[in-house]
Amino acid sequence: MGWFPCSGNSTKKSKKKNTTLLDQKKPTCSEKIKINPTVDTRKGSRENSVNGGSNISAHTFPFCELAAATKNFREDCLLGEGGFGRVYKGRLESTNQVVAIKQLDREGLQGNREFLVEVLMLSLLHHTNLVSLIGYCADGDQRLLVYEYMPLGSLEDHLHDPPSDKKRLDWKTRMKIAAGAAKGLEYLHDTANPPVIYRDLKCSNILLGEGYHPKLSDFGLAKLGPVGDNTHVSTRVMGTYGYCAPEYAMTGQLTLKSDVYSFGVVLLELITGRKAIDNSKLVKEQNLVAWARPLFKDRKSFPQMADPTLQGQYPVRGLYQALAVAAMCVQEQPTMRPLIADVVTALSYLASQEYTPHTRTAPSTPPRTRREISDKPLNGGSSGSGFERDQTCR
Repeated sequence: MGWFPCSGNSTKKSKKKNTTLLDQKKPTCSEKIKINPTVDTRKGSRENSVNGGSNISAHTFPFCELAAATKNFREDCLLGEGGFGRVYKGRLESTNQVVAIKQLDREGLQGNREFLVEVLMLSLLHHTNLVSLIGYCADGDQRLLVYEYMPLGSLEDHLHDPPSDKKRLDWKTRMKIAAGAAKGLEYLHDTANPPVIYRDLKCSNILLGEGYHPKLSDFGLAKLGPVGDNTHVSTRVMGTYGYCAPEYAMTGQLTLKSDVYSFGVVLLELITGRKAIDNSKLVKEQNLVAWARPLFKDRKSFPQMADPTLQGQYPVRGLYQALAVAAMCVQEQPTMRPLIADVVTALSYLASQEYTPHTRTAPSTPPRTRREISDKPLNGGSSGSGFERDQTCR
């Protein structure tokens, strides 16, 4: 839930106004945040029903109600802590609803602008793979966000150093989580208008509901994407080290393909069980993408890339295909990365395949289409990968 400035050429531009975000007006406890939205959605469905010309009001809570919901922010209600601040489990007295309440740390890295961005984004964007914002509190200098409660915590809780009594994620569940997270990104990239660049995709920001249903959370760093003839938006480099696309870290030029790179890192974490950055490993293995790239070139290395805790319980072809998707997503050149819609197609197929542990049988081969992912060796982005790539950097 936290973030750190990415490595790269990051410079402060304190006086430059960010035209894609709200003016940094500090709301008072007596007013709602009135949003004249710059984001709308298409196709007029119930899910995509936000009208770009109307005002959107997020529900407001008095501070005393949220304090009561969390038993005055008691330690036994604490769910976790990130860059924004602490997150507590609470129960709203008015509705008896269990919620997650995120309280801004006034000494923390994120501030009023990120608070406003999150209220804006989650008031306008609604999808089954995005966490739902219930409301907010802006009493005095208090800043709190109220979300739906996700009972299984974050993907990071299950994937990296879980307690011994926590069930390890099996292969099918991992592919289901990957496909759901990709669908959330697809909504941001292809349905929101203008598109939204998430900018902070990582395991700790993927929350899990019943049945391991994934939802993207923490939209404080989200940016509106390029429109018209623009190929990118330029912004201060922010995000989490290990997940930032290299071109964004070096130039500050942000595109939808920057999110695709971050997704590729998360997918590699799901496949390998390794962290994006792990300083406890040998120097050459600390960066997950740097460790994986040479292994992509040798098919014989694929089995050693699988998470050892899977104990070999995965479909061999499914492993190769998932690695193919990850390899394409983390290409150094953004134009070589796939569109997120194609990633969704591939991972939805992998998540739908039945697999009986101990047999290690490959899934049946689907009909050959332009989006097919082959299990040929991944030779660093040549046509042998079998994943058709869009050549336009969006």
